[in-house]
Amino acid sequence: MGPLDALYHAVNFMAPAAALAVLLVLGGRLIRSKGALALSWRAQVAINFVVGCAVLVGGLVVLGRDGKMLTYATLVLACATCQWVLVRGWRG
Repeated sequence: MGPLDALYHAVNFMAPAAALAVLLVLGGRLIRSKGALALSWRAQVAINFVVGCAVLVGGLVVLGRDGKMLTYATLVLACATCQWVLVRGWRG
């Protein structure tokens, strides 16, 4: 595998975490009221992306294979919980 192929594999591996991070933050902006936010949208996307990548790597290590549905379900739960904490969902 060449370096370009390795880059494509890495980008495709991280794509679900990136898409979910962006969709969570944008969706949260539509649903939540326009109150003061603790973090900017970029910071929220970055934190959700890092959490998502950690979950994907953890799923790869634990399950031994990429693309398992259990990993994706855990990705959704972890990122949703992280977003809830970031917007202080327990207060409202």
